[in-house]
Amino acid sequence: MTMANAVRVERFGPPDAMAMRTVELAAPAAGEVLLRQTAIGVNFIDVYQRSGAYPMALPFTPGNEGTGIVEAIGPGVTSVLVGDRVAYAAPGGGAYADRRIVGANWLVRLPAAVDYRTAAAVMLKGLTAEMLLHRVFPVRAGQTVLVHAAAGAVGLLLCQWASAIGAHVIGTVGSAEKARIAAANGCSVAINYREDDFVARVKEATAGEGVDVVYDSVGKDVFPASLDCLKPFGMWVLFGQSSGAPPPLEMQLLNRKGCLFATRPTVFTYVGKRDALDTAVANVFGALAAGTIRVAINQTFPLAEAAAAHRALEARSTTGATVLLP
Repeated sequence: MTMANAVRVERFGPPDAMAMRTVELAAPAAGEVLLRQTAIGVNFIDVYQRSGAYPMALPFTPGNEGTGIVEAIGPGVTSVLVGDRVAYAAPGGGAYADRRIVGANWLVRLPAAVDYRTAAAVMLKGLTAEMLLHRVFPVRAGQTVLVHAAAGAVGLLLCQWASAIGAHVIGTVGSAEKARIAAANGCSVAINYREDDFVARVKEATAGEGVDVVYDSVGKDVFPASLDCLKPFGMWVLFGQSSGAPPPLEMQLLNRKGCLFATRPTVFTYVGKRDALDTAVANVFGALAAGTIRVAINQTFPLAEAAAAHRALEARSTTGATVLLP
């Protein structure tokens, strides 16, 4: 048996529902790997799972992305070796720990030029940005996109990558400082939604036409206003709900507001097959190497202070990525 220090959620609730525990890990089974973790990415999906918004079987360890060193492999694992530097984005939680068991099918070897913290901050977020820009709504040069939470971890990647493609990027943010950050990362129009009517500002910035796509990780607070920002046949892409879930969508509303499209993608479905994962990871690491995207790790917390990381995330006081360090 291997012992691990892990954050456990034993009841759904606020950040203080998380507590450090010592847990036993069995030897990796067929297709599994024992990983000594070096960095762990923090994402809003962790908040949703901890609070019960996304149901999980109790008790559980939150977290869906991280990096580490392979310490042991189970029967049949040939894709990685003991001692390999690896990263992963994997569903089902389990990342908030100094050691964990993870399926080898989710692991990717780290390029020598990518450090552990950067990889932990970009695996899930980078795969999400890649999915949104290249698969859900493939953005082309000359199109206009609206990115909510443009100074957040995924938001910054979207602004950088969409701008590099040649799109016109409009973003919403919650403060003047976040507007400055978004503008420095490819967002040509940064709207402080706390001070301005973002629909009116979007229409002004697009000469009344609206945008081709809205990338929305906020949800309730910007719905249905997000639909009013779209041009006819535009697409609303809901990939998160930091302000809460929007109300059920009345399909006729899409008709009334311009024959719109709407989708709720999940990254683990898009990269659920190994060839799709390999292609998406290659795109993300390629964009990193080319400087197309840059990872801003603006907050780090010790693993034992995961609750503080969640409080900061929920208060919307963070910018860029947040990483836990075992």
